[in-house]
Amino acid sequence: MPQPTAVVEITSFGYGHADPPEADIVVDARRRFRNPHADPRMRELTGLAESVRCHVLATPGVAAVIRRTAQLAADLTTTTVGGPVSVAVGCVGGRHRSVAMAQAIATELADAGLPVAVVHRDVHRPVIQR
Repeated sequence: MPQPTAVVEITSFGYGHADPPEADIVVDARRRFRNPHADPRMRELTGLAESVRCHVLATPGVAAVIRRTAQLAADLTTTTVGGPVSVAVGCVGGRHRSVAMAQAIATELADAGLPVAVVHRDVHRPVIQR
């Protein structure tokens, strides 16, 4: 049985590595949310690690942004013409906040029955030192 084509494509990325990807919805997580980079125990991990994911998702305001972004993306799937809805979530390095948030948005959409594809553009890149 063929896999359904993604109707929402989510990309996490780091503003510190390259320009943001073109997207219908862009979430900038650089200034408003707790940064796991500040904790030396999490600095070399990514948003795919449970400790980092929990840290990011416990930040006040993140759950609402995830829920509302997923809802907006779902709404756009009913009105868009000619292709999937694109969502881009960025933080400084594209390893922590953006990855955890992109995964959470994808989960919300998948739980609603929408086919989703996720790409973590910069998760493999080195940590940006500050």
